[in-house]
Amino acid sequence: MYKLFLFLRSSLFWVFFLVSTIVFAPLALMTFPFPVLQRYHFIVQWSRFNVWLLKLICGLKYEVQGKDNIPDGGMIFLSKHQSTWETMAFQLILPPHVWVLKRELFRIPFFGWGLKMLKPIAIDRSAGKRAVEQLVDQGIKKLKSNWSVMVFPEGTRVKPGKNVRYKLGGSILASQANFPVVPVAHNAGEFWPKHSFIKYPGTITVVIGKPIKAFDRKPEEINEEVKAWIEARMAEISDESRWGR
Repeated sequence: MYKLFLFLRSSLFWVFFLVSTIVFAPLALMTFPFPVLQRYHFIVQWSRFNVWLLKLICGLKYEVQGKDNIPDGGMIFLSKHQSTWETMAFQLILPPHVWVLKRELFRIPFFGWGLKMLKPIAIDRSAGKRAVEQLVDQGIKKLKSNWSVMVFPEGTRVKPGKNVRYKLGGSILASQANFPVVPVAHNAGEFWPKHSFIKYPGTITVVIGKPIKAFDRKPEEINEEVKAWIEARMAEISDESRWGR
């Protein structure tokens, strides 16, 4: 009966999620004449609405630790990636930022249209070394324009308890641009699991670390420090009893 209850609540959320996406996407396209920052603040309202729905319908809340660690100006966020949740909630938690993502996402009806209005760093992941060059070239321009850059170094959503290699792209950008790296850990995958229809009630914990300096450091060194910090925080906030959901 409890599973049925969760299924019904999640179904209701998905209905509102899809309707809000279909309604909001054309409105997002109408922001095209405005500066990107104004578009961002408008489109973020879609995320705000759906994060609020998660709390109202599914009982899914969040708490943030270390928000005062975020410096002023542009920076590179390197974050754990477990769920769809953080792609919405980070827009509410963190200062204006652009994602590094695969170009194919622009092809998704409605969602991809609105996403393109935010001018993210879209790369061709099949391009190998050229993909990293795209990230660095576009990333430096964004950082110098006072935008922050969000990179998921794992490259894809990873289930709780699983460890994968952290890719160097974000650390290469930090090293070449000489902008600070801010690591972020969270356990959203324990409540909104990868490929899961059901959303589980509870409180997601987000932990924001102190800035890591990139000046005169090799990307591998930066990457190792980021991974060590994130995985140490994950060990503190994770609950193995929720991994099998």
